[in-house]
Amino acid sequence: MGGYALGLAIARVYRQVWRYIGLPELRQLGRGVCLGGLFSAAVILMMRYPDFPRSVLLLHPLLVLVMSGAVRAAWRTLAENVQPSDGLRPLLIIGSHEDAAAALRALKGSSSWQCVGIVSPLAAEQGSYLHQIPVLGLPSAIAEIAELTGSATALIASPPGSEGRREALLEAGESRLTLLTLPRADEWLRTNNGSPRKIELEDLLGRQAVELDIDGLAELFLGKTVLVSGAGGSIGSELCRQIARLGVSKLVCVDCSEIAVYRLEQEMREAHPQMQCLYYTANVREFERLEAIALQYRPSVVFHAAAYKHVPLMESHNEIEAIRTNILGTLNAARIAGATGAQKFVLISTDKAVNPTNIMGATKRMAELVVQSVAREHISTEFVSVRFGNVLGSSGSVVPLFTDQIAKGGPITVTHPDIVRYFMTIPEAARLVMQAGLIGQSGQIYVLDMGEPVKIADLARMMIRLSGKTEREIPLIFTGLRPGEKLFEELLADDESSEPTPHSKLRIAKASGMQTLAIQAIENWVQQAGPAPTSGCIRAWLRSYVPEYKTQMELLA
Repeated sequence: MGGYALGLAIARVYRQVWRYIGLPELRQLGRGVCLGGLFSAAVILMMRYPDFPRSVLLLHPLLVLVMSGAVRAAWRTLAENVQPSDGLRPLLIIGSHEDAAAALRALKGSSSWQCVGIVSPLAAEQGSYLHQIPVLGLPSAIAEIAELTGSATALIASPPGSEGRREALLEAGESRLTLLTLPRADEWLRTNNGSPRKIELEDLLGRQAVELDIDGLAELFLGKTVLVSGAGGSIGSELCRQIARLGVSKLVCVDCSEIAVYRLEQEMREAHPQMQCLYYTANVREFERLEAIALQYRPSVVFHAAAYKHVPLMESHNEIEAIRTNILGTLNAARIAGATGAQKFVLISTDKAVNPTNIMGATKRMAELVVQSVAREHISTEFVSVRFGNVLGSSGSVVPLFTDQIAKGGPITVTHPDIVRYFMTIPEAARLVMQAGLIGQSGQIYVLDMGEPVKIADLARMMIRLSGKTEREIPLIFTGLRPGEKLFEELLADDESSEPTPHSKLRIAKASGMQTLAIQAIENWVQQAGPAPTSGCIRAWLRSYVPEYKTQMELLA
């Protein structure tokens, strides 16, 4: 027995917790028994016992392994059977065998949940068993399965952003099940809590976390001064949060909204008390004010997120405001970045700048052209534009609107049943903006990988489901497309192609020809147009620079 004791000690089998024994522990036990058998065989052979049957040397370790494994399995079975189940709540798992197995491993030893069934989207898996838990049906029958098993809760095990997650939520629309998911790896590390949590919209629309070139970004930001315009907005504030983690020396936050700057100041002061943050209530349309700030701090990197972006609001009555902020504001910020010696200037653009059908999109397309034109004047600064779609939960997006409508008891208003949009989360957008700023070369326009487009009607239904309501309680109403609104957004214009970059989620938009703008002529026109030019005059002027800009009426004609 001494040989087995030595072998098991070398394999550290004595450290195993029998209650949670599994295949890894059994493999470890097998290694220990094999070592013990070898040591015992060596000793017996050296002792030269007469007439000792050699078959015992092989059979004995096999018997030891079987008996040792049986004792451990019996111990675990006893521990699981004596565990009180009165306090355990029945739980359904929605996902394929592979996804459900991962979820069951994560729930092992849970003191709150007992899995009573699996709902798989794969027809071939119906009627099978996984860890003695039956696959009871398809997601379309989840309401009946929940009633049969007495479950009020289901855990969606499908991966983040998968079609399975969206389908599960939409199919569960009438079941009134509480839907849970397991936290992502980054959440586990941040909260040290692996318990299931309620599913959120980001879990359904989000994708795998964006991988950043941390070393490159640290080199770009470490010890540098960074200026963010529009710092109080959704993207601007998230940029500030992420930049602050990369060791900047100073972070200069500029926004024309006093309340937005105040909220950002309170948040950053609490999260990064040691970092030097400067907060300015300034408007990018005022060149002298922006120049004075930039000259005082001479930022190495400038992120320009300030813009008017609400399509219907800019489409009538406020066209000149969109021109002054989105075009002249961008011109001011870009020129000042070049004049003060910034290393990088990054413009936050939009997919609405592609073949624009509205004022907002046309002004953002002109902003891209302005940045490329200024890049030719200041060759020591790299000017980059980043173009992406809708950001989930950003101010002015459909998510806050739908949230308010649900809170009021409905209805939810959707413009068209077939309207689709690209979505990404605010943190993902900010990470890709920073990554594009790192790898971008002057004059380039970067297009972000937005994944698959999502129907706005499906988004509304998912939000209704997440609120615990049904479509009978919160109905959908289709109101018709608004002025300047497209059914489908695009990330590339008709005369553009794209090229890959070292980052899998970034591509370069390549136009067939480069357009150089007469910057002084733009400034002169805006000054001469005055405070209230006619809508027709503004549209004609925009079309002279952005010939692909066409209104809805022109597209229908």
